Amino acid sequence: MVTRTEWLEAGLELLAAEGAPAVTIERLTGKLGVTKGSYYHHFKGAAGFRTALLAYFEAQFTTRLIDTVESAPDAEPRAKLQHLMKLVLADPDSAELEIAVRAWALQDSEVRAAQERVDRARTEYLKGLCRGLTTDVDPDRFAELLYLILIGAEQVLPSVRKDDLREIYAMTLRLATGETLID
Repeated sequence: MVTRTEWLEAGLELLAAEGAPAVTIERLTGKLGVTKGSYYHHFKGAAGFRTALLAYFEAQFTTRLIDTVESAPDAEPRAKLQHLMKLVLADPDSAELEIAVRAWALQDSEVRAAQERVDRARTEYLKGLCRGLTTDVDPDRFAELLYLILIGAEQVLPSVRKDDLREIYAMTLRLATGETLID
């Protein structure tokens, strides 16, 4: 039997590759090679799947990253920021998923609420890290700038390569702090 996580992973893969209209029970069952019964075993219809998919997206692409960085709670904010940037830039397929979720959020109020929650959690975490840096710039605005660089880099076509984005972050951090924070 296909697990709940496998259903959600398949949903995120379809979403990233083809957008929200592709995330149907027919496409999911075909991708996983199972019947609809397995789907209904785990979810109460399309609305239940959408809610679970959004929660899974938030858990995997926000909460998990923050928890990973915070697994070293005594680390300096600079080291935490560096660790977070490495994690974010390590996933080669995350840009497509982020774009798909943002596009979906323009058409669905539940998705919009989830995207707003994700953006708020990410920026609040960044603000906390940036408040611990030694810099002459407003730490909250600096955190917002770092997040906007990521979102903007994902939205331009073609998207900014991860190596180029790493260099942009290194330059931005160096300009703000006088230090190189990303290897």
